[in-house]
Amino acid sequence: MSLKVVDSTVSHAPAHKRNPGYPLDLDWVERVRMNRSALERRAGSIGARRTVKKDYQLAWLLKAITLIDLTTLNADDTAGRVERLCAKARNPLRSDIVEKLGVQDLRILPGAVCIYHTFVKTAVDALEGTGIPVAAVSTAFPHGLAPVETKIAEIEASVKDGAKEIDIVIERGMVLRGDWQALYDQVRAFRKACGDAHIKTILGTGELATQTNIAKASLVCMLAGADFIKTSTGKEKVNANLVTSLTMIRMIRWFGEETGIEIGYKPAGGIATAGDALKYMALMKEELGTRYLTPHLFRFGASSLLTDIERQLEHGLTGHYSADYRQPMV
Repeated sequence: MSLKVVDSTVSHAPAHKRNPGYPLDLDWVERVRMNRSALERRAGSIGARRTVKKDYQLAWLLKAITLIDLTTLNADDTAGRVERLCAKARNPLRSDIVEKLGVQDLRILPGAVCIYHTFVKTAVDALEGTGIPVAAVSTAFPHGLAPVETKIAEIEASVKDGAKEIDIVIERGMVLRGDWQALYDQVRAFRKACGDAHIKTILGTGELATQTNIAKASLVCMLAGADFIKTSTGKEKVNANLVTSLTMIRMIRWFGEETGIEIGYKPAGGIATAGDALKYMALMKEELGTRYLTPHLFRFGASSLLTDIERQLEHGLTGHYSADYRQPMV
């Protein structure tokens, strides 16, 4: 079996123009309003439609693998677990599945490996020669409540050890108080500390109370220079969902229309099945266009998603679902 349809689907797009950051425009921030009912109706229409089928579904799932930030962010993480995760990143699919699909010549690797900053050096060494970047969560993840000097030191340590992407967390209280200047200044300082490493700003959307707050926080982070905006740490009671995603995606679109800069989007937390991935990919395609289905503009923050995608690919080849242990994560 050869999936020629995926030849252009799984390629990694070239680097695009990075967000330089812009002055804080409080008038723009105050103009932002979100209609939750309308967002819910639109988001509900995504899951209700017939999805892609057969070979096209397999192609989309292969593409989804390249959009995953393969993640372990557990309190009991060890260097050994991180090394096993990196081994999975190097070979995300079993060799028999790759051969049966006929995609041996395609670059099917995850978008990044995402870990605590403590393990950056371990991951960098384990991924040497693959081109897979290491993303480090930083700035007192997951709560973000530490002195700013401590958070900047975490960023600098991760970059020094080789992290190419830094996932920072904002202080949710700044959003709830409407202290947009403080949020802007802090994200701007984090962006400076990142240097050439790309910065993803985690909003903790489940703790921001309203969709309007989420939209305003998204805009302020983009003005401050964020390369990506990300929903959640995965530790909140409410993590990524299609309604919040639609809010953030539309702010990305508005920001792009005003500045010409394309900002990436990363939903994280609770995205565990191939069906979930296809819904988010469909939302991105319909709202922002096919060009956003590339690793430099869209990522899933996930730890178990790859396991289900691998099961679905095997089902597409054999007609049977295998046990989870046949696609061990680590």
